[in-house]
Amino acid sequence: MIEVEGLTKFFTGPDGAEVAAVNDVSFVVNPGEVFGLLGANGAGKTTTLRMLCTVLRPSQGFATVAGHDIAKEPALVRRSIGFLSANTGVYDRMTAWEMVRYYGQLYGLSGSALTDRLEELFGTLQMNDFRNVPGGRLSTGMKQKVSIARALVHDPPVLIFDEPTAGLDVLVQRAVLRSIADLRGRGKTILFSTHVMTEVEKLCDRVAIMSKGTIVAAGSLPELRAEFDQPDLEELFFSLVS
Repeated sequence: MIEVEGLTKFFTGPDGAEVAAVNDVSFVVNPGEVFGLLGANGAGKTTTLRMLCTVLRPSQGFATVAGHDIAKEPALVRRSIGFLSANTGVYDRMTAWEMVRYYGQLYGLSGSALTDRLEELFGTLQMNDFRNVPGGRLSTGMKQKVSIARALVHDPPVLIFDEPTAGLDVLVQRAVLRSIADLRGRGKTILFSTHVMTEVEKLCDRVAIMSKGTIVAAGSLPELRAEFDQPDLEELFFSLVS
C-alpha cells in the first residue's frame, strides 16, 4: 500500500551547504497494517511523512501511496490518504459538523452521500453531543475527534498520523489510540509516527526506528528483539540511536 525506496530530502543549512534531513529511507507498509516510525524529535519522521503526503517534494528517491507516485500523481495521492497530527487546527467559528462537512465537500462529496457519511462518522466517533458546538468552544479531545473525522470523511485507504497524541492529556491520548486501533480493525493501512514506546507496543504490527534521517532497524517487535538480543523496547531503541 505504501512503497518507499531511497527517499531523500535535502535542505540548505545556515552556511549554504545542503543538509540531508532524510537520507536514503526505504520501507514498505502492507495493506491493513499499522507501521510505526519510531524516533526522537529531529529524526526525520515528519519530513518523511510530509513527502509521502506530497507537501514536500523529495530531493531523491521514489515512493508510491495506494499505487500512486508521490511526485507524478500528487492529486491522486492526496485523495488516497487521510492525515492527522497533534497540531491539526480547527476553525473557531465553524461547528464540528460544519468543519467535517466542509472537508467532505473539498473531496467532492455532496448531497445525501455526504450527509450519510457525516452521520456515520459522528456516530462511530461519538461526536453527536457536540456536533453543533463551534470550534472555539471545543475541548482538546473534541477537537482531535473532529480532526480524525476530517481525515476520514472521504474514506481513504491510507491514514498517516504524525505524533497525533503529542501534547494531549492521558485521557485524550487513550481515546485517540483507541480510535486508531479501531481503524486498523476496519482494514485501514496506517503509517504512525511517534516517539512513545508504549504506543508502538500497543498499536504497531511492524516498526522502523529512525535516527539522524536514516532507518537504523526495521521489523516486527519480536524480530527486532531477537535480532538485537534485547527484550526491552526502550533499551533496544536507545542502543540503536545513541
